[in-house]
Amino acid sequence: MSSMPAGDGAAGRSDGRGESSDERADRNWDEMMQELRVMQTGTQILTGFLLAVAFQPLFQELTESQRVLYILLVLLAATATILALAPVGMHRVLFGKRRKTELVRAANRIVKANLVVIAAVTVGVTMLIIDVTFARTFALIAGGAGILAIVCLWVLWPLFLRRRR
Repeated sequence: MSSMPAGDGAAGRSDGRGESSDERADRNWDEMMQELRVMQTGTQILTGFLLAVAFQPLFQELTESQRVLYILLVLLAATATILALAPVGMHRVLFGKRRKTELVRAANRIVKANLVVIAAVTVGVTMLIIDVTFARTFALIAGGAGILAIVCLWVLWPLFLRRRR
């Protein structure tokens, strides 16, 4: 995403690009679509992995808590897919209606929500794999480390860079 998506304070502020608000909305939309392509690829890989797990012979040996985590992860992966496709569906409905700035604002919120869902799926899949193959204690440690890495790289580091500017 652009550091200043349309509608989040960028509307009246010039960033030296010399673009109109429509051009800014178009640029922000294009950048967001690139991000969604990356998100969608990662989500498809995780979803494919999760769907294949249920058909493996060892699936029957999962504990009840592992199965609950598995079902939760499948539901989160489906949610991530729906969220990643929502801006495209919204664009189809609003196409040609001159509502790009509004679309970018709404899609920006959806992409942020999807990052949270993808973070949960990523950490959860890691925990499930480590729990099944090694031990629950190490799965919990890996989950905590994953959450810490995500918070540092996806939240704290960008906030630090934004303040430096």
